Amino acid sequence: VVRRRLLQRYEHQPFISCLAGFYSCRWKRYQRQRTEPGKCCCKMVNQLKTSTDMNVSFCFSLVFLYIWCEGKNDYNNFDWYNYGNTGFWFLWSLVILILAAIFFTYISLLLVLAMCLLAEGQQLYLHWSHKIGTFLVLGFSIACLFTLTVLWRQHWKTVRLSFQITAPYLHIGAIAIMVLLSWPVALHAIRADKKVIQVIIIGPYLAILLFLFLIPLGMYSPCIRETGTLGPKPALIGHRGAPMLAPENTEMSFQKTIEHGGDGLETDVTISYDGVPFLMHDDTLKRTTNIKEVYPNDTAQNAAFFSWDTLEKLNAGTWFLKDKPFSFMGSLSKADQNQAMNQSIYKLSNFLRLADSHNKLVIFDLYRPPEKHPYRNLWISRTLEVILKESRIRPHLVLWLNNHMRSFVQSVAPGFQHTIGSKIPVEDLIKNNIVKLNLVYTEMSSEDIRKYAESNITTNLYVVNEPWLFSLAWCSGAHSVTTNAVHLLKNVNQPLFLMTPQQYNIMWILTDLTSVLLISLIFAL
Repeated sequence: VVRRRLLQRYEHQPFISCLAGFYSCRWKRYQRQRTEPGKCCCKMVNQLKTSTDMNVSFCFSLVFLYIWCEGKNDYNNFDWYNYGNTGFWFLWSLVILILAAIFFTYISLLLVLAMCLLAEGQQLYLHWSHKIGTFLVLGFSIACLFTLTVLWRQHWKTVRLSFQITAPYLHIGAIAIMVLLSWPVALHAIRADKKVIQVIIIGPYLAILLFLFLIPLGMYSPCIRETGTLGPKPALIGHRGAPMLAPENTEMSFQKTIEHGGDGLETDVTISYDGVPFLMHDDTLKRTTNIKEVYPNDTAQNAAFFSWDTLEKLNAGTWFLKDKPFSFMGSLSKADQNQAMNQSIYKLSNFLRLADSHNKLVIFDLYRPPEKHPYRNLWISRTLEVILKESRIRPHLVLWLNNHMRSFVQSVAPGFQHTIGSKIPVEDLIKNNIVKLNLVYTEMSSEDIRKYAESNITTNLYVVNEPWLFSLAWCSGAHSVTTNAVHLLKNVNQPLFLMTPQQYNIMWILTDLTSVLLISLIFAL
């Protein structure tokens, strides 16, 4: 018996030494003091505190990593927000994603090491450097979550929407984690010397497991639906063209949208000082032109105070190759790079002619010129003049979004498809001849979309870039989406995670039965 025990201690020595080395930075080759799982020791309180800190850090880091990954759809908005506050462009969203992934991986490995040491009956002596790392992970995650809550509260709506897609799979993942945890739970419970301790260990575990088993009863997803009830694929409207493939609001960007089969084009319209409507999203020209080089003293000037002769001399493409405005942009061919470098500010009239020639819908935000601008009170009439007389685009292709002087616009251009950017009662929409809603995707509701569709009022959602979000919009019945990623969403031929209720019920029951069987076997062994 003595020889067998000595042999076991010798065989365990390299494995335990490795675990303790990584966890406690103790690499000496001798047997550590053993503590049977479930039994108390003099340093149990400190070990419990350390384990609690690691578990809390793990939970917070997991929550933030999930939230930030689901926020990928709005990374560009986040970076643009920081640009507005700092004055220079940088992909902060990508940096935060990398840090979140590194911290989560680090704290996960620490937990795995701790579980292995406990399974070997070893006491946990977390090295001071790992304690600092644990609190660093916790501080980073809490700080980021707090910042999101304060500065980007809208993002929590995205997270809630994501659960409609990911909840069935998060449920399976949670069950899998509980199965893995059953091994150390069973080990500690069986070796516990008191019934009370066994109840304390097993009770919360079984309560959480039962809760997870019953979660699907309250789960809802529009992508869990009967066969044949899915509507047509939403039309794709290029947001400022194809800004992942070309400089936004340039001729090249809209041509890329057309090449990839986009159904419509979205843009932003500003009126120059001499009355020429042109395409520009920002108030200034600093981000998307080379005005710093040409007119360095006018970088803060409102774009509407420049004449068209001045505007057309600016380059609107070199910034795209330099700043790379999207985190996951593909590489451009040499020909596309050369074409992007030679882009200029695009006139509204040319934009409308391009759309008309390819039979594409157009929708645009029309910005009223600032005070002391000669066209401040003539902006609607000047824009209508360009649409109806200069470009001569077919009226049914125009989705008129601006709500200012709508009755006048309807009398001058009755063929426009009038669109509004907020939810209002169906009766008011019909009364004002509104045929389309243009809503931010966080206001997505399959019930509302269906209610409006019953009155022949369609819904467009913006800005939808991620396949999961596009799938949710499709399942919810959206007629169209405005997107930065026409080239990606065109390849989505059916919604992701689409399944029938029967398929989901089978998946749910099999998951629960399999987990019960595995957990029972682990406790039995």
